[in-house]
Amino acid sequence: MPYLRTGKKIFDELKFSSYMEAKIKMETKNEINILGDKLDSYSNKGPAVVTFGEVMIRDMPADFLRPEFTNNIYISLAGSEFTLATMLARLNIPVAYVSRVPDNPYGWKIRSTGTSLGINMDHLVWAPKAEPIGRLIYEIGKTPRRSMVWYQRMHSSASKLLPGMVDWKSLLSDCKIFHTSGITFGLSNHSGYEKNYLYETFLEALENKPKDCLVGCDFNYRGSLWNKDQFKSTMTGLVKEHVDILITTIEDIAKLYHINCGKFSADEIDKGDFGPFDNDDLISFAQEVIDIFNLKILAITIRHPDTFEEHRWESAAMNSKGEFYRSEKVRKIILGDRLGGGDTWNGGFYYGLLTSNPMLSGIKKGVVVGDAGTRLKQTMMFDIPILDKAEIQNLIDSDIYGGSKRTER
Repeated sequence: MPYLRTGKKIFDELKFSSYMEAKIKMETKNEINILGDKLDSYSNKGPAVVTFGEVMIRDMPADFLRPEFTNNIYISLAGSEFTLATMLARLNIPVAYVSRVPDNPYGWKIRSTGTSLGINMDHLVWAPKAEPIGRLIYEIGKTPRRSMVWYQRMHSSASKLLPGMVDWKSLLSDCKIFHTSGITFGLSNHSGYEKNYLYETFLEALENKPKDCLVGCDFNYRGSLWNKDQFKSTMTGLVKEHVDILITTIEDIAKLYHINCGKFSADEIDKGDFGPFDNDDLISFAQEVIDIFNLKILAITIRHPDTFEEHRWESAAMNSKGEFYRSEKVRKIILGDRLGGGDTWNGGFYYGLLTSNPMLSGIKKGVVVGDAGTRLKQTMMFDIPILDKAEIQNLIDSDIYGGSKRTER
């Protein structure tokens, strides 16, 4: 049974329990049917969501040899904000993606792939053809061997997306959510620039967004791009001053800000020495993070790796009014490829907010759609979620309502 909480004050458990029992029954009756969503309000307008960041070329051995010995590779695309944009496009939300790419076959691949997926790619910025594109070498591990990632992102074309290169006023005219991630702002540190060009471009975009446009950010800390102090010096103020919706993991917050999660200390979490989280653990954690960063919504993705092939997944979200929703169950995934799983969840979560509201019903819908979408995606190879609404709805029906009732592909 899902756990729902309303009100910013933490109620006495005895007084609260009867109210929650009635609330749970009421909410469970409100069936989630994404096939019946009306998206007319987004028709004949500009993108409802705009994301910006870096798309990388992902190289993976096609013969599953070690990368240094393979002669055959699969080439695919990888990038946090691009994956999120794909998920929203597959859910029929008008979405645009912004980056800077070289004017060569790799840049053209990014444009043509995004366009074929339904993403508006009209605002790509073209760099000279000889500029490097970000790359990712990925070796999939099997228990007990870990998967390995090697970045080649230094001085990439995307890291030099400067103010004045994008017509933000036109692009953001109808935008409801403007999204990026901590990875994007780490590219300048990674490249050794004196200025954080992408941060300056982010601020320029904010000057041109509508007042009702929410700013979303996935913390996405990557130690291979910058250290903890560098991350905090940029991201703490950025999130406090500009971000409405923060998406993160408990581990990143514990590692970076030493924030406990209920009965588990930040040190225990950082070392992986913790057990299942109770609802009260997550609520106290969420409230502290919301207060520190002055957020409207905090979303938390929680991955439980049992082996490298089998993970369990859940998520939770809470808004500044104290309304809280958590996945009904921790659910198992037999992994095909975990990369892109969190970004797929982000797209599903935004879909819930965009087709409902930032209150409890939208948070619940976002968690449910995000969970179903990411669990399906992580059974597939490569980062991009090639999903459709019908199969997501089928899984929602199976998870929540006990079986598939309406959807056939």
